Amino acid sequence: MISFIEEATGASDTVALPRLSKAGVNVIETAVTPQSRTAGRAPGYVRLLEGSVVATIVRGGQLPVPDPAARFRHGDEILLVPHTATEQEVHTAFR
Repeated sequence: MISFIEEATGASDTVALPRLSKAGVNVIETAVTPQSRTAGRAPGYVRLLEGSVVATIVRGGQLPVPDPAARFRHGDEILLVPHTATEQEVHTAFR
Protein backbone atom coordinates (compact mmCIF):
# COMPACT_ATOMS: atom_id res chain seq x y z
CA MET A 1 0.00 0.00 0.00
CA ILE A 2 1.36 3.42 -0.92
CA SER A 3 0.95 6.16 1.66
CA PHE A 4 1.88 9.81 1.95
CA ILE A 5 3.80 10.92 5.03
CA GLU A 6 4.18 14.53 6.14
CA GLU A 7 7.90 14.58 6.99
CA ALA A 8 8.63 18.30 6.79
CA THR A 9 6.87 19.00 10.08
CA GLY A 10 8.00 15.82 11.77
CA ALA A 11 4.40 14.66 11.96
CA SER A 12 3.57 11.04 11.42
CA ASP A 13 0.19 11.55 9.76
CA THR A 14 -0.37 9.01 7.03
CA VAL A 15 -3.16 9.10 4.47
CA ALA A 16 -3.75 5.67 2.99
CA LEU A 17 -4.74 5.54 -0.66
CA PRO A 18 -7.93 3.59 0.01
CA ARG A 19 -9.15 6.52 2.13
CA LEU A 20 -8.37 8.93 -0.73
CA SER A 21 -10.28 6.64 -3.08
CA LYS A 22 -13.33 6.75 -0.81
CA ALA A 23 -13.14 10.55 -1.04
CA GLY A 24 -13.21 10.32 -4.83
CA VAL A 25 -9.51 11.06 -5.29
CA ASN A 26 -7.63 8.73 -7.61
CA VAL A 27 -3.86 8.41 -7.51
CA ILE A 28 -2.07 6.75 -10.42
CA GLU A 29 1.55 5.60 -10.28
CA THR A 30 3.67 5.48 -13.42
CA ALA A 31 7.40 5.42 -14.15
CA VAL A 32 9.84 7.20 -16.42
CA THR A 33 11.34 4.49 -18.63
CA PRO A 34 14.57 4.61 -20.68
CA GLN A 35 12.43 5.20 -23.79
CA SER A 36 10.24 7.84 -22.14
CA ARG A 37 9.98 11.17 -23.92
CA THR A 38 9.50 12.78 -20.48
CA ALA A 39 13.06 12.00 -19.30
CA GLY A 40 15.01 15.23 -19.01
CA ARG A 41 11.89 17.41 -19.12
CA ALA A 42 10.49 19.52 -16.31
CA PRO A 43 7.01 18.54 -15.07
CA GLY A 44 5.58 21.80 -16.41
CA TYR A 45 6.67 20.84 -19.93
CA VAL A 46 5.11 17.39 -19.96
CA ARG A 47 1.75 17.42 -21.66
CA LEU A 48 -0.71 15.93 -19.21
CA LEU A 49 -4.40 15.55 -19.71
CA GLU A 50 -6.38 18.52 -18.46
CA GLY A 51 -6.78 18.58 -14.72
CA SER A 52 -3.98 16.08 -14.02
CA VAL A 53 -1.46 17.05 -11.35
CA VAL A 54 1.90 15.52 -10.50
CA ALA A 55 1.57 14.82 -6.78
CA THR A 56 5.15 13.72 -6.18
CA ILE A 57 8.23 12.19 -7.73
CA VAL A 58 9.88 9.24 -6.00
CA ARG A 59 13.56 9.09 -6.94
CA GLY A 60 15.78 6.31 -5.65
CA GLY A 61 13.26 5.53 -2.93
CA GLN A 62 13.35 9.13 -1.68
CA LEU A 63 10.99 12.10 -2.07
CA PRO A 64 13.15 14.96 -3.32
CA VAL A 65 12.37 18.49 -2.15
CA PRO A 66 10.06 20.10 -4.72
CA ASP A 67 12.05 22.23 -7.13
CA PRO A 68 10.60 24.09 -10.13
CA ALA A 69 13.81 23.36 -12.06
CA ALA A 70 13.57 19.60 -11.42
CA ARG A 71 13.58 17.30 -14.42
CA PHE A 72 12.17 13.82 -14.72
CA ARG A 73 14.86 11.12 -14.78
CA HIS A 74 14.88 7.53 -15.96
CA GLY A 75 13.69 5.39 -13.05
CA ASP A 76 11.59 8.10 -11.41
CA GLU A 77 8.26 6.90 -10.08
CA ILE A 78 5.54 9.49 -10.57
CA LEU A 79 2.35 9.76 -8.54
CA LEU A 80 -0.37 11.72 -10.33
CA VAL A 81 -3.84 12.83 -9.38
CA PRO A 82 -5.88 12.80 -12.60
CA HIS A 83 -9.10 14.69 -13.02
CA THR A 84 -10.55 12.69 -15.90
CA ALA A 85 -7.55 10.79 -17.30
CA THR A 86 -7.57 7.01 -17.22
CA GLU A 87 -4.64 4.97 -15.99
CA GLN A 88 -3.81 4.00 -19.58
CA GLU A 89 -3.80 7.65 -20.68
CA VAL A 90 -1.40 8.56 -17.87
CA HIS A 91 0.98 5.69 -18.76
CA THR A 92 0.86 6.73 -22.42
CA ALA A 93 1.77 10.33 -21.53
CA PHE A 94 4.94 9.09 -19.79
CA ARG A 95 6.12 6.76 -22.56
